[in-house]
Amino acid sequence: MQRPTFRLTLPILFGYVPLGMAFGVLFTTQLDYAWWIAPLMGVFVYAGAGQILAVSLLAASAGLAEVFVAMFVLNARHLFYGLSLLGQFRGAGWRKAYLIFALTDETYSLLTSRVRGENFRQEQRLDFRISALNQLYWVIGCGVGALLGQNVAFDSTGIEFALVALFIVLTIEQLKSLGASSLGIRSLGENFPVWIGAVAAAVAMMLLPSAHQLIGAIVMATLALLLQYRRSRQTAAKAGQDCHG
Repeated sequence: MQRPTFRLTLPILFGYVPLGMAFGVLFTTQLDYAWWIAPLMGVFVYAGAGQILAVSLLAASAGLAEVFVAMFVLNARHLFYGLSLLGQFRGAGWRKAYLIFALTDETYSLLTSRVRGENFRQEQRLDFRISALNQLYWVIGCGVGALLGQNVAFDSTGIEFALVALFIVLTIEQLKSLGASSLGIRSLGENFPVWIGAVAAAVAMMLLPSAHQLIGAIVMATLALLLQYRRSRQTAAKAGQDCHG
């Protein structure tokens, strides 16, 4: 892997390795499976919080149908991610299937916030390397955590905060990519997606039960963005008519 690719993925490295270790520890301490199944799950499932949820459900003797439904609901947000990247992944050839599979929250944030060059194919290859490195970090974390959980007794309280810290870093990068100032405030138009996401999350936390807050916030934010898109299209069309008139 090229060094610039590794540098781009450093925030993901510092988030995925400890989070993967937390999953590995949870896997080996709650389920009666061989430790190597944890990193294998990271290779073929690669769902982050979904994997942790699956462990909890399997430990509670839930059926496969229950696990499937819970995983689908938890990861339904990726449907929205994929729609926004259809153009970016178009023509990627054999890489396209993997780019879709490896599209996690953090990878999506990184792919949409980084500065892109004019060579479309080269940028797609860089997207592929970024996605592969991010999954590698997760799989390594799962394996190390599973080995530790099987052989070492330690207190892992607080390790889950790595996910919060990772999202804070990625949000700051998103603000920078929008051309915002150091305070993240320059113009409502540029930062509208960020602020509408924050408002939707706040409303969901106040009005919805915890089990439905994520999906509720995504639906509210998506509707607001669609309305804004429609309004901007109408404004552009009206301006065009005025110019021709």
